[in-house]
Amino acid sequence: MVKVKICGVTNSQDALWAANLGADYIGLNFYAPSARKVSAKHAREIIAQIPPFVSVVGLFVDEPLASLEKMIRSVPFKMVQLHGSESPDYCRSAQALGVRVIKAFGLQKPLEASDILPFQEAADFFLFDNGTAADVGGTGESFDWQWLQDLSFLSKPWFLAGGLRPENVAEAIRRFHPPALDVCSGVERLPTRKDYEAMKNFIQAARSAR
Repeated sequence: MVKVKICGVTNSQDALWAANLGADYIGLNFYAPSARKVSAKHAREIIAQIPPFVSVVGLFVDEPLASLEKMIRSVPFKMVQLHGSESPDYCRSAQALGVRVIKAFGLQKPLEASDILPFQEAADFFLFDNGTAADVGGTGESFDWQWLQDLSFLSKPWFLAGGLRPENVAEAIRRFHPPALDVCSGVERLPTRKDYEAMKNFIQAARSAR
């Protein structure tokens, strides 16, 4: 069954909604320019309210490694999503801190094996998002899904992201059979608030798609 990550959660109520609706992952954004940014204190408060079977992912963009280590020691999440230009060595250093790494790729062309190969042993998951938007993630903009036509070289689980909504998630699953989905703005009513009905419809559509 496809797993669902609700990203850009900013408050305990939205986190509880997502957990109760069946989300497998909740993403907390630590990227300073983002409207969805949370502090370490706020992140700990959110995590304290959700059940332990929901995995919490910390999202970072080109964070200095020392700062990332400090955040990992401060906030009890077990996964980080690296959404910038982090190198394979950086990803391996993050893994050495005791977290699993989701390495995000902002696509601006068809995905090729050479894009992924350097990260095969440096990441635990891949994530494919729109790479042409001015902002990093959470833009509601998709990339050309034709760019994922050949995925035979992938050896790690991966997330499909970028412009996913309740209305198109079933089509995405039918076309690509992704192991996991990442949705942010597609289930929001404001950048800082999720929409309960949209999350419910998204998760239901994902679970029922064939």
